[in-house]
Amino acid sequence: MSILKKIQKRSLRRKLRVRSAIRSDHKNNKVRVSVFRSLKHLYAQAIDDSKQITVSSISSQKEDILKKPKKEASYETGKIFAENLKKEGIEEAIFDRGKYLYHGRIQSFVEGLRDGGLKI
Repeated sequence: MSILKKIQKRSLRRKLRVRSAIRSDHKNNKVRVSVFRSLKHLYAQAIDDSKQITVSSISSQKEDILKKPKKEASYETGKIFAENLKKEGIEEAIFDRGKYLYHGRIQSFVEGLRDGGLKI
């Protein structure tokens, strides 16, 4: 088996493990904050699984965020996203990191969410 196949298999197992934990914890109808990390940017969306709609979304491609280093940009993105969710009336959410490790830009995004006033 090639190294690429092993990495893909490992990330799929991680993704399924995280999602199963979220489904078992999701019985209290909280909004799920899902994140996608590309090489340059970070994208996030708040999903209401009971209604199957996306409540809000954000990316780190805004003009004021673009000029910062990636880790600081993800922190600012999280802070702005938390403020947007608070305007929507959402106080609590469940974080879905998907296949990504809780490290680096993902961790700084969650810290931005918490500093923005969202309870995770």
